[in-house]
Parts: sequence; C-alpha cells; structure tokens
Amino acid sequence: MTTETIRAPERFGKVALLMGGQAAEREISLKSGRAVHEALQRLGIDVEPLDPDATILERLRAGGYDRAFIILHGRGGEDGQIQGALETIGLPYTGSGVLGSALGMDKYRCKLAWTGCGLPTADFVLLRDESDLAAAAELGFPLMIKPVHEGSSIGMARVESVEGLERAWRAAAEFDSLVLAERWIRGTELTCAILGREALPMIRLETPHAFYDYEAKYSADSTRYHCPSGLDAEVEARLHELALQAFDVVGASGWGRVDLMLDEAGQPFLLEINTVPGMTDHSLVPMAARTAGIDFDDLVRRILETSL
Repeated sequence: MTTETIRAPERFGKVALLMGGQAAEREISLKSGRAVHEALQRLGIDVEPLDPDATILERLRAGGYDRAFIILHGRGGEDGQIQGALETIGLPYTGSGVLGSALGMDKYRCKLAWTGCGLPTADFVLLRDESDLAAAAELGFPLMIKPVHEGSSIGMARVESVEGLERAWRAAAEFDSLVLAERWIRGTELTCAILGREALPMIRLETPHAFYDYEAKYSADSTRYHCPSGLDAEVEARLHELALQAFDVVGASGWGRVDLMLDEAGQPFLLEINTVPGMTDHSLVPMAARTAGIDFDDLVRRILETSL
C-alpha cells in the first residue's frame, strides 16, 4: 500500500463526528469536536458533526455514513453506550469497544481489574452510602474523593479529615451514586498517551492547585506541562510498559490516555484511564503527539484510522 493510498481521504467515506452529548463534560466535548472537525476538513475528509440525542441512531442510519469519529467525553460517549449503539447498526467507530470503554469509565471496576492482574494502584474504598465512610477513613488522610463515573476531575476533592470526607462524599454523590475514596499519593503526576500500540512521550504535570483539577486542566495559566518529562529514560520506558499493560487489562484499544503517579520512593501507581481524551488547546494527547513528531492533523487522521 502506497503512502498516497494510506493518506487518501476518500478511503474513510463519509464520517459522522459525534460531539457534545448530554454528559457533564459536554462543553469540553464541543470544544474538542470543533478542533477535530477543522482538522478533518483540512485533511479533505467528508465529515459532518452530529450532537447525539434520542434520535441519533435514526440520523446515523439515514445519513449514509461510513464510520463515526467519537469525541464524546463522559457518560453516554465514553462508557460503552454509544459504542454499543453503533455496534447494533454496524457502523465502525474510533477508539475502544464496548468493554474497554465501560471498564475505563468505571474507576472502581477498572481498579479492581488492575489489582486482580497485579498492577499497582492506590488503595481504595467504594463509598455507596454513609456507612462506608469509616472504612475510607482507615486508609488514612489525606484522601482523594472522586465520582466513579465522571471525568475531567468533576466532583473530585482532596480531604484531610473525617469532617472533610463526609462533605466531599456528599458533594461527589451529587454527580454519581457511587464514589471512590483513594489513598493520596505524594509524588510526581504523569500521564501517558497511547496511539495504536505506541506509548507516546510522557507528560509530567505541575500545578499549584491541590491536584490537577478541572480549572488546572482547562483554564489555569499556572499549570506546567513538561514533555519530554525529564524522567530517566529507563524509568520512562518502564512506565510506558505499565501504561500499555493497564490499557490492555481493561480491553481498551485505538487511542487513549493512562494517568499515574510516581511516589517519592519511585513506585508507580495507576490512577485512571481515559478512552476518549480531550482534544482541546489544553489537551495532553496532542501535546505528547507533538513531542513525538506527530502534528494535530496527523494525530486526528491516525485516530480516524482506528475505525478501519
């Protein structure tokens, strides 16, 4: 197959770009979608943005689409729901399938899968109701509290006391009936973008915030991104392998991102996985791709190729 054939836009046919949706991350999805839409147009690909609602399958069936580019973040788009719907109508799509998407979105079951396979992740307790708070406190403070099925750090908080734990649990429970309490890891926060079977250069994150929260991700000018990460090459290679293992364990594929910590003793701990990461001007996958010599348009093309 020649380079011209590989890059030929007509081989993708008509592409439905799924963006927006009804999740808490809707605005980020719309921003990511606009950037991806512009890139697909520059690549000469026949693309039409669609904002999913209850009529999305009928619209997809009637639209003559050949594949879908999923840039929906959060529930309904990153949790296996849209993937399962697309499977039922036989429409190919980008990224992870139903299982990888569902497990990746469920922070609790994702960590159970990692633990069961011997991969390192911070100690955790599932908070279903108030009676579980005592078990969480036994992990020791500080703790990270997070809704099980949200992304973009929505509903997350660091807590230092029993009183703070209850407040944070109640706040997180407004987003999700299931909440995770996780032992706080002191050290270096890292993320590893994955494209196909390749782990891209790691990004080391620095923020004056208590953690890499929603504001630090999308609006703060004080967040510092180091890519290359500055890690020893051998250490980064080991973390690349760990990230790929974490991706494989949950059945993720195509592209995504694995977040992890390196504690003060140099021990890695997996945090979570993102199967449809952001593609905004603050986003991490495009940043890692640039360091690997992959520009934004080529990144978008390579993600679209995961639907072939």
